[in-house]
Amino acid sequence: MHLPLWVSSMTGGTALAGTINRNLARAVREFGLGMGLGSCRILLEDDRHFADFDMRSIIGEEAPFYANLGIAQLEHLIDNKASDKIEDIVRRLRADGLIIHINPLQEAFQPEGDMFTRPPLETLQAFLEQTKLKVIVKEVGQGMGPESLRHLFQLPLQAIEFGALGGTNFTLLELSRHQNFDTSVFEPYARIGHTAEDMTLTANKIIAENTNLNCQQLIISGGISNVLDGYYLTQISRVPSVFGMGSALLKVASDEYATLQHYLQQVNKSYQLARSYLTIRKKE
Repeated sequence: MHLPLWVSSMTGGTALAGTINRNLARAVREFGLGMGLGSCRILLEDDRHFADFDMRSIIGEEAPFYANLGIAQLEHLIDNKASDKIEDIVRRLRADGLIIHINPLQEAFQPEGDMFTRPPLETLQAFLEQTKLKVIVKEVGQGMGPESLRHLFQLPLQAIEFGALGGTNFTLLELSRHQNFDTSVFEPYARIGHTAEDMTLTANKIIAENTNLNCQQLIISGGISNVLDGYYLTQISRVPSVFGMGSALLKVASDEYATLQHYLQQVNKSYQLARSYLTIRKKE
């Protein structure tokens, strides 16, 4: 990666997924970024939308490129002894590995959401014991607390992605989709969570207390809409980190490629300015 910017997973199953992913893939190649696809769940059913996710030929061979599935789908596939479907998707997409997104509150409030039958940590451990795939774990929407992070750092993961409170709030989004009952009693759940800075500082504390952690990389995302926030958080991190953007890139990736290209030119310039002129006041 030439610029420590991760294209955070988005567009899974949307009508414009193909167009958006192709624009993002071109940008990944031109600017030296990394990319996580949106949920590839739809590919478990059939190949009608495969072309919307098949980006390796556009990205090139060198850029990090990861497929993506939810923990609920992973649990279901393991229970049905069909986890080989995951490796098949990763192989056909020529991806470097798999992002597993964990979204308990989104699933709980989604009208058609899946409920977990066991703790996600158990599902992750079971999968890691039976696969050789490189795996990234990503929280969706509201962040992870100290105990979750402590357990995840012990696992043989390529990276942990925060997806912290401050970005797209999927709990609030899913609650807004309900039309047949009053959701106000559940709305306080949308305010629960940990910001990207909270989680970076928590991760630093865990790393300082443990010298033999298996996971040694972070993708810091969730509410990062400008370069200075991303630069600050990656600089204070005790392990190699990149910062992720989702909605900020999505806004410009839906248009012509030139719009996205111009935006990333400015992002790159802003990052180089930060590197040249800013010293970070680190927090312990």
